[in-house]
Amino acid sequence: MENKDYDYLIVGAGLFGATFAYLAHKQGKKCLVIDKRAHTGGNIYCEDIEGINVHKYGAHIFHTANKDVWDFVNSIVPFNRYTNSPVAIAPNGKLYNLPFNMNTFYQMWDVKTPAEAIEKLDEQRKEAVENMRSAGITEPRNLEEQALSLIGRDIYEQLIKGYTEKQWGRPCSELPAFIIRRLPVRMTFDNNYFNDSYQGIPIGGYNRLINGLLNGIEVRTDTDFFGDRNKWENIAEKIVFTGKIDEFYDYRFGKLEYRTVRFETETLNQSNYQGNAVINYTSAEIPFTRIIEHKHFETFGNAIYDNPKTVISREYSTEWTDGMEPFYPVNDDKNQAIYEQYHKLAEKETKVIFGGRLAEYKYYDMAPIIEQVINLF
Repeated sequence: MENKDYDYLIVGAGLFGATFAYLAHKQGKKCLVIDKRAHTGGNIYCEDIEGINVHKYGAHIFHTANKDVWDFVNSIVPFNRYTNSPVAIAPNGKLYNLPFNMNTFYQMWDVKTPAEAIEKLDEQRKEAVENMRSAGITEPRNLEEQALSLIGRDIYEQLIKGYTEKQWGRPCSELPAFIIRRLPVRMTFDNNYFNDSYQGIPIGGYNRLINGLLNGIEVRTDTDFFGDRNKWENIAEKIVFTGKIDEFYDYRFGKLEYRTVRFETETLNQSNYQGNAVINYTSAEIPFTRIIEHKHFETFGNAIYDNPKTVISREYSTEWTDGMEPFYPVNDDKNQAIYEQYHKLAEKETKVIFGGRLAEYKYYDMAPIIEQVINLF
């Protein structure tokens, strides 16, 4: 049997590919990582603008309840203490804390105790359920009905409806209920978005994490697997593929659909634009979904004012078309049926390992990606 140049060809230098390369390299395997972009890191890549690590493809906050995963990433680069506490500007012009907690309920209804908040929530939920029953509806059929039955009309209309419809490009009445089935509601004054024990950002940005994972491994950027597929398929014993699974199979069952995000990034001659890393804009009248102020991910307290400039990114959610970066799988019945056909082909592969958001047509946070790769080894 012909000896190959590499043990693994890893297609995609994002978090799945870089973690796989790191662990395989530690086992003495010879790896080649290729990526069609001009940089490594996939969607967690950061660009240095005015000394600020700008999350080029949107905000990424690492969080996990798995101590092994947390210890693993911190062995590559130390993480800071960043806590994700987003704020929303609602159609009524007021600011609200997220996720929904006692601060939110105080801001919405002027209630000051958990008992008062529960009473108000129950009143609004009861109204929603009774309206559904009078219309002959026994179970929520869509996101709108699900949200109303979980949280009531006030919060739905001010904080959920407009944002969700911008994010998905469809009315809430046409979106599946499961998207919002586990809506977090807290009866404490706690603005920490995640429940996980460990949370933070790599000190110095995500590029330090990726560079650490890929240290000592051959990497070629600006290199498209599909530009010379025959060459790449014969260069290694096995392929780790993290790209779009439908593209790998030449779209034989049709193209999978995605939502994507467009960013307008701006450098401002001021130290502090909005006072928070993430502010959502929930009004349908405002075209962007949120503004990210990147310096707040790594700079805290009055140190914000040490840099006289700041960088903000407005995020616009839109339908994906060819040539755009695919971000979020549209996991409706139609697309899932298409994906299952590709998945059946992938299961029969002996030479190819499929992994990650695009190869598995599934939205992943960062920690589960790393945990998945660790489990492979």
